[in-house]
Amino acid sequence: MKKTRKIQIGSQFIGGDAPITVQSMTNTDTRDVQATLDQIHELHKAGCEIIRVAVPDQRAAEVLPQIVKACPIPLVADIHFDYQLAVASLEAGVDAIRINPGNIGASWKVREIVEKAKFHHAAIRVGVNAGSLEKRFVTAGVGIQSQHLVTSVLDQVNLLESFGFSSIVLSAKASSVPLFVETNRQLSAATDYPLHLGVTEAGFGIPGIVKSSAGLGILLAEGIGDTIRVSLTGDPVQEVEVGLSLLTALNLRRQGIEWISCPTCGRTQVNLEALAKEAKDRLTHIQTPYVIAIMGCEVNGPGEARNADFGIAGGKGRGVLFQSGTIVKTVPENQLIDALVDLVESAERKE
Repeated sequence: MKKTRKIQIGSQFIGGDAPITVQSMTNTDTRDVQATLDQIHELHKAGCEIIRVAVPDQRAAEVLPQIVKACPIPLVADIHFDYQLAVASLEAGVDAIRINPGNIGASWKVREIVEKAKFHHAAIRVGVNAGSLEKRFVTAGVGIQSQHLVTSVLDQVNLLESFGFSSIVLSAKASSVPLFVETNRQLSAATDYPLHLGVTEAGFGIPGIVKSSAGLGILLAEGIGDTIRVSLTGDPVQEVEVGLSLLTALNLRRQGIEWISCPTCGRTQVNLEALAKEAKDRLTHIQTPYVIAIMGCEVNGPGEARNADFGIAGGKGRGVLFQSGTIVKTVPENQLIDALVDLVESAERKE
């Protein structure tokens, strides 16, 4: 990983030797305090480490102190257009704000934000999006270029630094994976501030997951990126699950269970998909970084997943339970998940 500056956001650190954090954003009406807090707690339970809320108007800013008080993880206020909302959010006690240089306004407005951020020991994320790039970079008939996004970010960094501020996180997002990747490669080469990565407006379902994973995976594998947000349409809990799974797949973070399961074939004689879903649902509370395998064939299962801590492999009406590549016992198919859960929870109690 590229060594970047270490920036504090509430109880979390981004950059330096800190682990890559997973973020998300609520999609509730921030003015509905209870609904917003309920979703924040759901996201926290799923593994979210930093949460962002939209602050579209003064009423949303007014209720922020209530959200700040009950929020279990660092809180970021997302600000567009109105610098006064940024100031109010900082006064409410948020840990960081996100501003977009494409719409925040004159430099004196940025100065006021900076002074408040300094006073409250808050960080600022400079967030540039291809879809809302400053007008000076948009030319009719010419698409957005990576250098435009990078220049926009760095210009804002220079402005913040001119006011003596350096608790900065940077992001340059695009819905185009190639544009996103190239932009962040250039941005990483140009600065040592920590980078927040995310393919914006990635979409929903499988296409959105693939798009985000492709863009984030390329950069993370190159050592670029300090915190991530997977942007998906729908329940933001899925964003956290995908983000954690991606970091686990790249061996960048280990938190909770890493699941292994085969794609099934003609030898499979159990409902492997149902078994896998049940196992995941019943072991979702386990935070120890176990590797658990759900395999469809008892002949090859333990061997193919010999590096797993625990696992099951199905046969005809029955299956085997194994631990660290060694078969523990054979059990009926309808008892496989019970046996697996018992084995994992027994090991957990011994930890």
